[in-house]
Amino acid sequence: MEKEERLNEVAKRVVKWYQENKRMLPWRVGKDPYAIWVSEIMLQQTRIEAVKEYYARFMKELPTIQDLANVSEERLLKLWEGLRLL
Repeated sequence: MEKEERLNEVAKRVVKWYQENKRMLPWRVGKDPYAIWVSEIMLQQTRIEAVKEYYARFMKELPTIQDLANVSEERLLKLWEGLRLL
């Protein structure tokens, strides 16, 4: 088996495993780049379980990148407050 064929086989197995075992997470529901970006930043800070609550609250208040651009720094920091500590 060629190297490329082996890589394709491994990729197929990984995708199959993911489809069968993935967790249902709020940021996987759609394909909104902004929502995914917010989740990625939050997930760099702490555990998935801790991010779920912050993510829901953040996206409820700032559902679009335009909302994020217009929010005050004070409010943004308040929404983010404590995320790393969990």
